[in-house]
Amino acid sequence: MTEIFSIPPRAIFASDPATSRGRLYPQAPSATRTPYQRDRDRVIHCTAFRRLKHKTQVFVAHDDDYYRTRLTHSLEVAQIARSIARVLGLDEDLAETLALAHDLGHPPFGHAGEDVLDEAMRDYDGFDHNAQTLRILTHMEHVYPGFDGLNLTWETLEGVVKHNGPLCKTPDDCGDLPWAFTNFEGWSWLEPHTFAGPEAQVAALADDIAYNNHDIDDGLRAGIITIEQLMELPMVGPTFEEVKAEHKGLSDNRIIREAVRRLIGKWIDDLLIESNGRIAANKPQCADDVRAMSTPLIGFSEAMMVNIEALRHFLLNNMYRHYTVNRTRTKARRAVRELFDAFLQEPDLLSDDLRSQTDGPRGKATARLVCDHIAGMTDTFALDEHRRLLSMDTYL
Repeated sequence: MTEIFSIPPRAIFASDPATSRGRLYPQAPSATRTPYQRDRDRVIHCTAFRRLKHKTQVFVAHDDDYYRTRLTHSLEVAQIARSIARVLGLDEDLAETLALAHDLGHPPFGHAGEDVLDEAMRDYDGFDHNAQTLRILTHMEHVYPGFDGLNLTWETLEGVVKHNGPLCKTPDDCGDLPWAFTNFEGWSWLEPHTFAGPEAQVAALADDIAYNNHDIDDGLRAGIITIEQLMELPMVGPTFEEVKAEHKGLSDNRIIREAVRRLIGKWIDDLLIESNGRIAANKPQCADDVRAMSTPLIGFSEAMMVNIEALRHFLLNNMYRHYTVNRTRTKARRAVRELFDAFLQEPDLLSDDLRSQTDGPRGKATARLVCDHIAGMTDTFALDEHRRLLSMDTYL
């Protein structure tokens, strides 16, 4: 049977690459790619994106290569974001770019590593992974001869910064934000008090769809949660029951894959129905109309939010706080903290090129450089570096 899908026309409120607000450093247009396509390609080819291969989601430096990493997660988010953007008539390339870039600032060991770095940097302006993403894209990638960073379009940088929504209520109310945001020279240029454009809103919710449903998959395969436990959850339980009823004798592996696939579809269907209702009610005429709204244009229904909250609560209590996850998380936290303290107190432990940028033990410049250095590490490199520097076993 031939599958036929009619591509919807471009929405009037979609971000238009032809009218992009441009880049910090003007560059000649490409003859073969739109500005958003160039942004996507720059993200894919950057060092921080490659490092996502060995940065984990839930399972820390796990021996089994099945479980998701930040890289596979970002690819899954990009696929979902493109699908949603296509149906809504939005710019698929911009949605994909934002999905691929959204996790670049994550340190090793996920949120455990972030918490440690933020605590360690308390006296040095703190650490925030979303702000670190902006720092990577505008400062830390050294690829081009004329500027630091990737020189991405305004729309991409705006979407990265507002991944979780507006950062402040008014332009004058943005002082209490992570240093890596406010230190960016074009900070006010990104209008942090408004909502992001429609493609960025799609990418943010595609992130929610991917990690919530794929954590079910990973948790089941790790044996941390069971199908029987999931049966008590609204939407999730009935979906697994549907699959089991329709396919008698199906292996658990296929039950899990089919149920998770259907769950992702249900999340996407709900988002499309709810978002189309909001579009019809608000009638935005351009992407800036979307930014100026007092509530998001893209979202889930209230009924779906109830289901989502139940799933998040379940995963928090039964998976993210499982004792096996807690044990590896504790080891990870200790490794990050001990690496930070060692480098901060003894900058001579750093390579020559890094040490030349420090301002001595416990200096402010040293602290930020050490934070950037550790945040860029993969899980495996951080553990190996900790072993090389701080384990006596390496001397025996």
